[in-house]
This record gives sequence, C-alpha cells and structure tokens, in this order.
Amino acid sequence: MITLEIYSDPVCPWCYIGKIALERAMEARPDHPFAVSWHPFMLTPDMPAEGMDRQEYLELKFGDKLVEAYRPVVERAEGLGLDLNLPAITRQPNTAAAHALIHWAGLQGKQNAAVSALFRAYFKEGRDIGARDVLLDIAAGIGMDGDLTARLLDAGADRDAVIDADRTARARGIEGVPFFVVAGQHAVPGAQDPELWVQVIDELAERS
Repeated sequence: MITLEIYSDPVCPWCYIGKIALERAMEARPDHPFAVSWHPFMLTPDMPAEGMDRQEYLELKFGDKLVEAYRPVVERAEGLGLDLNLPAITRQPNTAAAHALIHWAGLQGKQNAAVSALFRAYFKEGRDIGARDVLLDIAAGIGMDGDLTARLLDAGADRDAVIDADRTARARGIEGVPFFVVAGQHAVPGAQDPELWVQVIDELAERS
C-alpha cells in the first residue's frame, strides 16, 4: 500500500469536492494502492469556540465578491453530480472538535466514514458541526461509542493536538486545502479532477 495523506477541513467546500473526485478515481481503479489518512487543517484557526453567523463570516472573508468566489465551487460540484445545499448553512463553526472526532474515528477504523458524514452534515444538511449534539449524532451514525465520544468531547480531548497538527501543516508549507501527499513525498495541492487521480494510480501501478 502507498500512503495518501489528505489535509482537509470539513467546512471547506473544495475539500468535499476533492474527496468526491478522488473517490471517483478509486472506484474506477478498485485495485488502487492508496491507504488514506486524514489530517487537520483549520481554514479559520482563530474562529471563536462557539462559531459565528455564516453570512457574517462570508461577508468578512469575501466582501462584495461572494457570488464570484462561490461560482466555481458550485460549478465544479455540479460537474461531479454533487448537490451542495449552501443556503441551508447558517453557522460557520470552529472545527477543532470535528477534527478530534475524525481522529477518534480513525482509531476505530472509521475515519473516512466520519469525514464523509461531516461533509454531508454541513454541506447537504446545513448542520452546525461544531455543536456537541450534532457531533454525537454523527458519531452514532457511523457506529462509534456514544458514551465515550460524549466524554471525550466534554473533556476537550485532543483539541490541543488538533491545533498543533494545524500549525505543523502550516510549518510544512501547506497554505490551503485540500492538500494531498502521496507516499510521504509527492505533493498534490487542490481539488484535482478524477482523471488526474486515475493517471496517478496508473503510473504507480506501472512503477510497481
């Protein structure tokens, strides 16, 4: 197997698009060699713990260029058959707890399921994935231990580790996500098309 590290934030639309594109390629090449792992990157590391109003966040970030900024997102998502329900999103959450949940899910072999559920909850259902009850519901939905997850969330477990991981990613030169690292050395930034990933998989197969 070949490691494929993915730096991502569950409130990043390009990360969701990049995940879907990668999965399309892996479906086309079911014998792909990738062992996928997800790593924290927070788009807004200084986001208040309670999050903030989504519209206010977007206005602060994009100003009067909001529609222009999101048009490529919508077009790429539609091209992949991914239906984003952006108007349903009312909160921009702090994602430290969501990243911690992804980590705990990984310890149980459910990391990709957690990432998928978080993306779906946020971009399709408009749920606040910084909220305790939402995270517990997501954990239960993928078969994680509810009582244990509740205790971990209430204790703020691994939040410092998430913050440290985010800082480490930035120290490595990662400035935006999604960001993919193949075999610990080959960087693939951005939400690539499925065709590129199919080409990568085929080239890896030829080398092996």
